[in-house]
Amino acid sequence: MSARPERAGRATFKVFRPIPTRWHDNDVYGHVNNVVYYGWFDTAVNAWLIEQGLLDPASDAHVGLVVETSCTYFESVSFPEAVEIGLAVERLGRSSVTYRIGVFRAGGALAAAQGRFTHVYVDRSTQTPIAIPGKARMAMEAIVV
Repeated sequence: MSARPERAGRATFKVFRPIPTRWHDNDVYGHVNNVVYYGWFDTAVNAWLIEQGLLDPASDAHVGLVVETSCTYFESVSFPEAVEIGLAVERLGRSSVTYRIGVFRAGGALAAAQGRFTHVYVDRSTQTPIAIPGKARMAMEAIVV
């Protein structure tokens, strides 16, 4: 088993997205279920890409496919809390990008959970890896930590 990562603070992220929790996010234990966190990761990354003009999910010739995710939980979050998802680029390769993700309680100083989310860019029709397009690479470089 690998060592538990150090709990991240806000300074280790470049972009934040507020997301409200929903009634059905809670599980029978009274906290947000782990699978919801992965939905937040996907939402934070893809919303940022769309807002930057880097992704048109319906028509782009290239897409980023998720090849790896992970999450470490430090404390529970429950409905009706709002969370803020922190985003930064941890690693930028030729065809892949690994995002650092932090889940913060609204205004919280330390991540309640944090993880990684890796996209590999591929040609949509052939599913073969391609170089990250130039405009996307420039935007990703701007949020590297």
